[in-house]
Amino acid sequence: MGSSALNDMPLGLLFAALFLLLLLSAFFSSSETGMMALNRYRLKHLVKKQNRGAIRATELLKRPDRLIGVILIGNNLVNILASALATVIGLRLFGDAGILVASILLTITVLVFSEVTPKTIAALHPEKVAFPASVVLRPLLIGLYPAVWAINKVSNLLSRLLGVNPESHPTHEHLAPEELRTVVDEAGDLIPDQHQKMLLNIFDLETATVEDIMIPRNEVVGLDLEDDIPALLKQIRTSDHTRLPVFEGDINQVVGILHLRNASRFLYGEDKEVTHDAIRRFAREPYFVPISTPLHVQLLNFQKQKRRMAIVVDEYGQVQGIATLEDLLEQIVGEFTTNLAEEQSQEIVALDNGWYLIEGGASVRDVNRTLHWELPTDGPKTLNGVMMEYLENIPDGNSCFQIGNYRFETATLSEKFIEKTKVRLVSSAQSQNQPDLF
Repeated sequence: MGSSALNDMPLGLLFAALFLLLLLSAFFSSSETGMMALNRYRLKHLVKKQNRGAIRATELLKRPDRLIGVILIGNNLVNILASALATVIGLRLFGDAGILVASILLTITVLVFSEVTPKTIAALHPEKVAFPASVVLRPLLIGLYPAVWAINKVSNLLSRLLGVNPESHPTHEHLAPEELRTVVDEAGDLIPDQHQKMLLNIFDLETATVEDIMIPRNEVVGLDLEDDIPALLKQIRTSDHTRLPVFEGDINQVVGILHLRNASRFLYGEDKEVTHDAIRRFAREPYFVPISTPLHVQLLNFQKQKRRMAIVVDEYGQVQGIATLEDLLEQIVGEFTTNLAEEQSQEIVALDNGWYLIEGGASVRDVNRTLHWELPTDGPKTLNGVMMEYLENIPDGNSCFQIGNYRFETATLSEKFIEKTKVRLVSSAQSQNQPDLF
């Protein structure tokens, strides 16, 4: 009876019905691609802005199995009906050969107009497709819920038989640190270069420790209470630093940190009236931190303790240096200090032909950041440490050697330290043709 009714319908009406079914097929195809291609983080942002389309899409995506179920039910239903109509039209136009003709033409038409084209558009503009489609999909899901529920139950059962738990998908999607780094790095013009660099530097805080930024103990400038008062007063008055560690004889015997603004409290009289006890009294108690503390943790600790300088100690309690809040912040925002002593001491000096004269005590991280190099950072923290580890001794005289793609020529030596060295980045071809020691 149904077949007879279709045979009696005018061809124009059959073509109109077929065209409508192809449009519905295109709608379901584009809806599926558009909903799945939505950026989940942009979707959350739009939900916070009370975007109605985003809210509807978010509700549907909470159960993707049901969403896909209703889309596929609708898509397959209209495609099957379209196939039936095309067969009837083919038989009426071409007789028995019409079945083959209708199958070929319908396949091409569905692929072009109901699959490839709408899915391509939806993939390129998911929000423009998914948000309007959600207006139709939500009531359709409610209306077809019994069929969707039954199909999902059977599908989930088959999935479990294949060893897949369809209900184990995470409810919250989170980016891993490296994925977030890639997002920031690929942001392009959305984030200014300077801000982009700062964000990437923040990620690096988790991979660095206090040891990477500390001033080593041999470079620490402090007040030794075993010195006489005139020497201490001269040091206070000529200091380029606002905070000075106070110790007795050795840096391991730290008794406090003196802020120079507190020095005015015992410098108001004649110099001979100043005593060691006065300096000790106005020094704030020292703040010790382990050398292995991650930088992002130490940043929070500085804020919590309301401190700007910490004494860095190793596992045996021996002082290894000092770390300051300024040095830590420079790991994020770059150099911003106006310290005269630092301006007068340039650790990296550019020479001719790609060579750089670098102080042995320079931090490997600072060298990499300044010159965009990739010297190893998983071992020694200073350039001198890297060279000493490679050479396994203190050279008796100036020598040349190569570590990876970096050529070194020692420039100034002491009995215990490589004070300055010349370094140049060489190409991979040059690196292969050059021996490690030459």
